[in-house]
Amino acid sequence: MLTPAPATVAGIPPFLIAPFALLLLLIAIMPLSPASLKRLWDKYYPIVSVTLGLAVVAYYFLKIPGGAAGIGRTIQQYISFICLIGSLFVVAGGIMMKIKGEGTPFFNTLFLALGAVVANLIGTTGASMLMIRPWIRMNEYRFNPFHVVFFIFVVSNCGGALTPMGDPPLFLGYLSGVPFFWLVKHAVLPWITCLGLILTTFFFFDRWSFTKVDDGLPAEFSGTGAWYVHGGWNLIPLGIVIAAVFMPPETGFLREGVMLTAALASWRFTPHSVHAENKFNFGPLQEVAWLFIGIFLTMMPALDYLGQHGKAMGFAHPLQYYLAAGSLSAVLDNAPTYLNFLQLAQTSFARGGAGTTEGVDSVQHLLVAHPAFIVTVSLGAVFFGAMTYIGNGPNFMVKSIAENAGVPAPSFFGYIFKYSVPVLLPILVFVGWMFT
Repeated sequence: MLTPAPATVAGIPPFLIAPFALLLLLIAIMPLSPASLKRLWDKYYPIVSVTLGLAVVAYYFLKIPGGAAGIGRTIQQYISFICLIGSLFVVAGGIMMKIKGEGTPFFNTLFLALGAVVANLIGTTGASMLMIRPWIRMNEYRFNPFHVVFFIFVVSNCGGALTPMGDPPLFLGYLSGVPFFWLVKHAVLPWITCLGLILTTFFFFDRWSFTKVDDGLPAEFSGTGAWYVHGGWNLIPLGIVIAAVFMPPETGFLREGVMLTAALASWRFTPHSVHAENKFNFGPLQEVAWLFIGIFLTMMPALDYLGQHGKAMGFAHPLQYYLAAGSLSAVLDNAPTYLNFLQLAQTSFARGGAGTTEGVDSVQHLLVAHPAFIVTVSLGAVFFGAMTYIGNGPNFMVKSIAENAGVPAPSFFGYIFKYSVPVLLPILVFVGWMFT
């Protein structure tokens, strides 16, 4: 949904990154604080998020040459982001999938693998919003925090690494000149390897959890009862939302208007009983909307600083691009991070010498002469988006939906230090080492 950004604005002081770091710290620690402080955070986090964002906006507007254009671009990106994720949230909330007779380790693993494929067709956000509620229902008798984590690893991130529909960074690559099916040809082996290792790890986690259920599979989850879908007509507005992604950015906010119209139609004509069965409400969307306006605004200096000083990093090997783009995608929006590293590769390996070509021509040169750099930047941006709750848009939404449904999800730090660092990071580093 994001459009390629022009050159970064000038003169970013490092201290301006502090509001972004502070907001991330508050998101991480406040839910773990004593009850009184947690209640204050739950009440005032929108004010905190917006205030920190406006502090950066004020500095950009008053002190940074070209800052007003950067603010406008970021606000446009946020509007596109929230319209996409909000529309998919509403439409998917009108689809109630009932899956009977499942919740075993084998079927859970198969379900996640299916989610990885679906993510390439309707995007990680669309697949996450469509599949998270059935995932919760089929495992509710023994739901564990790791069920949220591995869903985010596979469906919300790593699964969508093969097509421009899969994840916003790849859509930016498509807009920049990378052919639609190019990654299917060049990245399928690392994609399969990454997912194979994650799903194998999940199977052993889930098998261990399954053995802890004293009475085995409850009666209502046993058998081979039929699958059925309520609100299946919402596949039409879902298709409209997905198709709107491909509308040219020159249409202004027309594509966002199409998305919101589809979401409004879904909300208006979906029976209340379907929303009730899905325990649907706007709480998760409200939380994401307030927190991410602050995240989008406060991360402007970090992204612009990267754009200004990226060349000084001296990266020359695909593995360096993979790890660097991935590391920053874990805490910054992975779409503009991808674009910065793609532009860095273009100027570093341009035809005729460093920095001598720009635009689509230099992307075509990379595709032919240095394809490994496009593959590694793409996979790094997509895969590492799973390292934190804020690495990719659907991550935090999945967490919020799970908590709203009354099932456990790890804290911000718990997600990182119990799962993504000890489990996911070694897999991602191994994949990078194997295929670069």
